[in-house]
Amino acid sequence: MYRLVAMDLDDTLLTDELTVTEATLRALEEAAALGVRLTVATGRSYRSAKRIAGRIGLNVPLITYQGSLVKDPRDGTVLYERFVPRETARRVYDFCAARGLHLQTYIDDWLYAFEENDKLKAYAALSDIPYTVVPGFKDLPEGNHTKLIIIGEPEELDRLAPELRQLAGPEMHVTKSKATFLEVLHREGTKGDALQFLAAYYGIPMEETVAIGDAWNDWEMIQAAGLGVAMANAVPALKEIADYVTLSNNEDGVRHVLEKFILGRESRIRA
Repeated sequence: MYRLVAMDLDDTLLTDELTVTEATLRALEEAAALGVRLTVATGRSYRSAKRIAGRIGLNVPLITYQGSLVKDPRDGTVLYERFVPRETARRVYDFCAARGLHLQTYIDDWLYAFEENDKLKAYAALSDIPYTVVPGFKDLPEGNHTKLIIIGEPEELDRLAPELRQLAGPEMHVTKSKATFLEVLHREGTKGDALQFLAAYYGIPMEETVAIGDAWNDWEMIQAAGLGVAMANAVPALKEIADYVTLSNNEDGVRHVLEKFILGRESRIRA
């Protein structure tokens, strides 16, 4: 019996219209009624994830910022947290400034950027969050950075990734949440780390966990979970390591996983 399910949001639980279908909502309610703990595991900020989780009735700790922050929406308790040190963030800022790259960062669940442009506006609209633009790194508030995001063309980011990993150092993790988002976070701030923490928190063996995702940043939790599921619309590399490939995010892929592995209604998978 699987007792903990972690679901990515964008391109996984959410359709391309950023909604959750009624059929999937019903499956989530049925699974919760059986005592299964359902959470999201997203690269989004806590502020953004909490809003979506509230709309679909999730009331367990949320895995946010790729796994760098696990926070309980019921009382605001932080259960797990990892940061990018300010000095490392400064090196990433200098790296981007020298190359004319668009960089943005999160401090205390608030988004900061150094230029207001179409990249920032589109990102903020997708995440449904406010932001603040500052002239330079020295103008940021004190505090550690939850994660940093470089937005650019996929080929450019792929080319920069190895250099950025070397610059950030072995204590940091560099990954993609979308083809155009290259992100820097703590090496223990992945979705896999957070899923393992949450399973231990509830006393659930990893063999009884399910992880569902579609992108490069889902790699660690797909590997860590007892059942790792890739969406039909997932990147090929994720499908290769997944235990199961479900339907796409626009075909109720999450619902089908819940019905097949939790609710025991395999005959309805193609319904």
